[in-house]
Amino acid sequence: QVQFVESGGGLVQPGGSLRLSCAASGFSLGDYAIGWFRQAPGKEREGVSYISANGGSTAYADSAKGRFTISRDNAKNIIYLQMNSLKPEDTAVYFCARRTRPVLITQRLDPRFFGSWGQGTQVTVSS
Repeated sequence: QVQFVESGGGLVQPGGSLRLSCAASGFSLGDYAIGWFRQAPGKEREGVSYISANGGSTAYADSAKGRFTISRDNAKNIIYLQMNSLKPEDTAVYFCARRTRPVLITQRLDPRFFGSWGQGTQVTVSS
């Protein structure tokens, strides 16, 4: 079955870095655009970053631009999210998911257009 397993989260000080991984199985990763999302306590899930099926197109939330980098290795069935200059407001559970239907450019970070969610990995940014 389709499955995503996120890893790489943890506790990091402000200004630090983490690299999240999203391991995919049960389908051909190269056929799907993938998104990274996050959800902080008491808040709605929000899009962080997006990468097209072939990796040629990416998108970032304003909060992630210049600090986060998404990449993918379709041969290894893994999506990465490199997060630098982390801030306390980045604290959340981070999820990956695959796009389930065609989207407009403005919808690339909308979680309503993604499915097969993983369990997430906790990122805590605190001194």
